[in-house]
Amino acid sequence: MSITRNQAHNIASVLSEGLPYIQRFYGKTIVVKYGGAVMSKKSLKNGFARDIALMKLVGMNPVIIHGGGPQIGKELRKYGLKSKFVSGLRVTNKKTMKVVKKVLGKEVNGELVGLIKKYGAKSFSTTNLNKLIIKASKLKTEDEVDLGLVGKVNSVKREEIKKIIDKGLIPVIPPLGYNKLGECLNINADLVAGKVASSLKVPASKLLQHKIPSFNRAAPVPSSLASSEPLAQIR
Repeated sequence: MSITRNQAHNIASVLSEGLPYIQRFYGKTIVVKYGGAVMSKKSLKNGFARDIALMKLVGMNPVIIHGGGPQIGKELRKYGLKSKFVSGLRVTNKKTMKVVKKVLGKEVNGELVGLIKKYGAKSFSTTNLNKLIIKASKLKTEDEVDLGLVGKVNSVKREEIKKIIDKGLIPVIPPLGYNKLGECLNINADLVAGKVASSLKVPASKLLQHKIPSFNRAAPVPSSLASSEPLAQIR
């Protein structure tokens, strides 16, 4: 593939500006939460996947946790099912859970895994391993409202995630956990991201929000992580 002189200059400029960040985070484990506006447009989804692939290709170890609320809502409407929220959490009965598992575990997860591979990095869906990775229990509101199959993370088995990283793969984790009864629970992706980061002993040092800085724009990396937003952390 041939490129113009201007294109070559732009590539060299971006790599030059990005070099300090590449050197700083080489070999580091990075937990990134993928969701929000990034998931709504094809160009943004491709940009996110490209940046994650580049992170891996220059020696970083990204771990992705994704959401999918809008996609779930859209799919529920197809089946004539209404979405009910309590304290910002989607009440999830058995019919709703079937849709949640399909959207999060297969559609959103599979699409992201495929996009990352498209840009040259090896990624791995943990959907079939989540029963081992994320131990959960049912979540109730302060008013003891039963949310159905909505969960909170009790623990994360870091060894399973590390096995994937050690094979040179990027783990792509849906926010689905399992309780002692073997029930699949719908969990807030931000909470899962925070628990995964904690399990991997990733200290709160940097924040990469829903739209991560693009190496292609040589954007500066934000310098702080709000405790209420454990969306991405760098070790």
